[in-house]
Amino acid sequence: MMHMTFYWSRYVTLLIDSWQTDSWTSYGLSLLACFIVSAFYQYLEDRRIRLKLVAATGGSSPAAASPIEAPLLQPKLGRWSAARFAGSALFGINSAIGYLIMLAVMSFNGGVFVAIVVGLAVGYLLFRNGEGDVAVVDNACACA
Repeated sequence: MMHMTFYWSRYVTLLIDSWQTDSWTSYGLSLLACFIVSAFYQYLEDRRIRLKLVAATGGSSPAAASPIEAPLLQPKLGRWSAARFAGSALFGINSAIGYLIMLAVMSFNGGVFVAIVVGLAVGYLLFRNGEGDVAVVDNACACA
């Protein structure tokens, strides 16, 4: 049965019909998988932003850039550079993972929701909340 409100149960179908949980073990492993994928999403987002920063600063450390330099004043990357292709690939992979996370939340299972939110928070804490971060905002949406 497709739920349209949040429910708390160990019986959940995630993403595909063959991914169904019917025991506490399978439910716990599914929640662990949701947690890990959510944290990995934040890791990939960090790698993509750092790749973009390194490419924009010409290979030097983003923290070593002059404070007078603004992202809008830096030269654009080459139209067909390897950094743009890598950034595009990371963006595509990260977008796909983000949409799969969104679909998992749309199972409306409370445990899945909590596992994903905690995974995103822990991933942000571990991978994206470091010193020397430079704010690069492509999109304010967490799933983009």
